[in-house]
Amino acid sequence: MKLSNPTFHAVHPPHISSKHIHLLHRSLISIARAVFYTSRVDIHLETGLILGHGLFLDLILGISRVLQSVLEAAAVLTAIIVVHESGHFLAAYLQGIHVSKFAVGFGPILAKFNSNNVEYSIRAFPLGGFVGFPDNDPQSDIPVDDENLLKNRPILDRVIVISAGVIANIIFAYTIIFVQVLSVGLPVQEAFPGVIVPDVRPFSAASRDGLLAGDVILEVNGSELPKPGFNAVSEIVDVVKKNPSKYVLLKVKRGQEDFELRVTPDENYDGTGKIGVQLSPNVKLSKVRPNNFMEVISYTGKEFWGLTFSVLDSLKQTVLNFSQTASKVSGPVAIIAVGAEVARSNVDGLYQFAAVLNLNLAVINLLPLPALDGGSLALILVEAARGGRKLPLEVEQGIMSSGITLVIFLGLFLIVRDTLNLDFIKDLL
Repeated sequence: MKLSNPTFHAVHPPHISSKHIHLLHRSLISIARAVFYTSRVDIHLETGLILGHGLFLDLILGISRVLQSVLEAAAVLTAIIVVHESGHFLAAYLQGIHVSKFAVGFGPILAKFNSNNVEYSIRAFPLGGFVGFPDNDPQSDIPVDDENLLKNRPILDRVIVISAGVIANIIFAYTIIFVQVLSVGLPVQEAFPGVIVPDVRPFSAASRDGLLAGDVILEVNGSELPKPGFNAVSEIVDVVKKNPSKYVLLKVKRGQEDFELRVTPDENYDGTGKIGVQLSPNVKLSKVRPNNFMEVISYTGKEFWGLTFSVLDSLKQTVLNFSQTASKVSGPVAIIAVGAEVARSNVDGLYQFAAVLNLNLAVINLLPLPALDGGSLALILVEAARGGRKLPLEVEQGIMSSGITLVIFLGLFLIVRDTLNLDFIKDLL
């Protein structure tokens, strides 16, 4: 019943097509930028005064845009957690099963209120959430043999409660896509050679060596970039990260002119290279809108199943190549960073961002691991295989407690690591 940590690749433009979910699932946050946009600054040599042409206003507007996009992405993530836990809660409530807690987040309580013997709370660590049951609460005044305790219900009732969170996320994902199709239409894209540079950070390596916003990078170190551009973005990022303080030869298209440009990456605190640009696949976007309600249903179904199978494929690739992908697993900070990048590009992109997050959460929560819904279902299957005899309470509690502890420590590690990987944090180090 906890939020696992699906991983994502930071992409431009905001459309998240079914072909690119495996890239989203394995995050490379190095191109998820939180950039403050400022206007030109002149230095008056005689007086030493810095004359900022709209600098302060641009800085305030830039900060405002960044904060707005971060809040939008955080709101999406929080809504998905609430939907997941609401699935568990409603499945229990509608069956008359006792519920004692409904929490968003883990750890110390930041805010709470009580209603109908249920404690609703917001907690310190935004790693997921949980629904609590009074089954083994020593402070509960409910008799241990009460038939409305979750542990005393038949196996089918418990399976419904545990799987309801996943079902809620799947329904929510379908609903999001349905609303997208009905309101703004589905984005489609045509890929072109190269990678676009939407923005170059002032005083960065790219700015220093002559790369401009609007340039299209066609080749890196003599190697032509592949299509689609999402793979090309990853290729550029990998080359730059591996070559700190060593020049990278770029073939650039500017207007109608093609030329070569040497860019020498600066060195990050972790020893990797950076050049200070945003990168975007060179694609042309358009939207397909339905002509009638039957087309709404058809488009929604095709997009839903396309995204679902892509998420499943991305999970398979992650498992099969775990030694290469483990370091790219990302937590809530990285997820919000990617969502903020999508929101800054085009708020419509939040539809598919939210749909993919829901499907990721649903799929990963079904894995038979402690602290996940799949782990609880696995224990019920063991009980069924034992003819209805449960494992000893101490064994079950030990398994689940170890899983929760692992999730919390892993989540804290990812929060710290992903925070240190944010660009503005790197600039301070």
